[in-house]
Amino acid sequence: MSRLVSFVQRHPRLTAWIVLAIGMVAILIWSARDVGLLPGQWAALIGATIGVAGLCVWIIGWEDEEETSGESGSPGNG
Repeated sequence: MSRLVSFVQRHPRLTAWIVLAIGMVAILIWSARDVGLLPGQWAALIGATIGVAGLCVWIIGWEDEEETSGESGSPGNG
């Protein structure tokens, strides 16, 4: 358990991506279970969903980067 906690502390964005992707893929599978998709279509949808989850985490991380650079007291920040 301590290895998991240390991994989460060292890699918070990767952890967020994994958790968000699992949740989004679960919702996708539950929502589209009766549509009758082919295996290739499922693979493409799941791959795109994982990519979107990564983009979401990356975009949310922009705010963290701005706060960090704003706190450093770099010139031109006010």
